[in-house]
Amino acid sequence: MDAIDEQIISILRADGRASFSALGREVGLSTNAAAVRVRRLESSGVIRGYQAVLGTDAPEELSGLEAFIDVRLHPDRDSEQFLAWATDVRQILDAVHVTGPYDYLLRVHARDTAALDRLLRLLKSDAGAAQTQTRIALRAHAPKP
Repeated sequence: MDAIDEQIISILRADGRASFSALGREVGLSTNAAAVRVRRLESSGVIRGYQAVLGTDAPEELSGLEAFIDVRLHPDRDSEQFLAWATDVRQILDAVHVTGPYDYLLRVHARDTAALDRLLRLLKSDAGAAQTQTRIALRAHAPKP
């Protein structure tokens, strides 16, 4: 790595979408030479990827976290009432009635852990959940079409 590579990295840190031609202009190289350098930095592992950092104005469905909540209802709680309640809660994406020790599996979206905590409290105070178990999704794998 030389001083030009360091300049390129500095520019890409500030603007990961900078074009090869813009990089070349900034560091005094042709478009092709800048592209070769960026590709070399990528293949050597110096640049491992690019990411979008979402601001607070991003739509909620693009930011935040996804979680799965197992819900065991109080014995006196009606399953249909719970499902009707869950259908009205915007953060609950799916509610599936399941077998096993829990009654429902919820797939939820929350802006942050504080919002997830509020939802968990509502499940217990308003929806009749006796017990919950929460798992947070770390990454998703989309099936191939």
